[in-house]
Amino acid sequence: MLAYIVRRLLWTPFVLLAVSFITFTVATFGPGDPVQVLMGQKNDPVIVDRIRQERGLDKPFYVQYANYVMGVLRGDFGESYQRIGQKVSDLIFSRVWVSVQLGALSLAIGVAIGMIFGLIAALNQGKWYDPVIVSTALLLSSLPVFVVQPLLAFVLSRQLHLLPSSGWECAFYVGPMCIGVFHPKIIMPALILSLGPIGGITRLMRASTMEVVNQDFVRTARAKGLSEGAVRWRHITRNSILPVFTVVGLSLATLVEGGFIAETLFGIPGVGRLAVEAFFARDYPVIMAMTLMVASAYIVTNLVIDIGYTFLDPRIRLR
Repeated sequence: MLAYIVRRLLWTPFVLLAVSFITFTVATFGPGDPVQVLMGQKNDPVIVDRIRQERGLDKPFYVQYANYVMGVLRGDFGESYQRIGQKVSDLIFSRVWVSVQLGALSLAIGVAIGMIFGLIAALNQGKWYDPVIVSTALLLSSLPVFVVQPLLAFVLSRQLHLLPSSGWECAFYVGPMCIGVFHPKIIMPALILSLGPIGGITRLMRASTMEVVNQDFVRTARAKGLSEGAVRWRHITRNSILPVFTVVGLSLATLVEGGFIAETLFGIPGVGRLAVEAFFARDYPVIMAMTLMVASAYIVTNLVIDIGYTFLDPRIRLR
């Protein structure tokens, strides 16, 4: 296993280099000039050229890319085009923690409910609540965020006055880190973002459980006289969870992306909202840094998933 992990890690710099090159190429030759976007419609060409020289945008493409790569190797992602004088690393890392908390809570809710719904539906195939559970989960997951958000805000905030409708606040601090998962303002966006995972994991858990429940080792376990609870937990659920583990593992990488629409609608200062602002402002240093961050998260997550397979299923070996 150690040799497998080392080989995967050795490939990481080449993957990130390819991602950075593609992103940098699109940002350089794509439509829109970030300096002109920053200056507005009425801009002075002399000032625009001076800003381009100060930021090194007048240099050849290969020089700009080489300077960017050298800066990233030193941990310097440059300065934001939109927010003058602010480093990209400070902008992103101060907001990633907010998005991670929101994403982790919504994923935990979605996984827990989805696995329970899927297991119940599969073990009661043919009964009335099997299609009801699946249909309800799919209906909820198909609703867009911009449709659910006004409805929940109207009912839970305007009518019942149970939850705040927007914003983000810290419940307490752990050193410099803001912990907001225990504040009421996170409940509504977390519930909305959990609807998607609920539908997908319900279907996946149901299909996986139905495939496992008819296997020979399950019938053998029942023939040995094991209790139904032991059969369902030790033999059915444990073997059904492997596909779900893959989906959940890949979803962990999306925690650093944030919820673009949800964070914008709820006014949450996460990395998803920052990405939307950076996209419309052509703030390419922020966009590139976020792309590298997401790519790194997927690389690490895929490696963790492969290692986790060996613990869930002893038959799997990494070579």
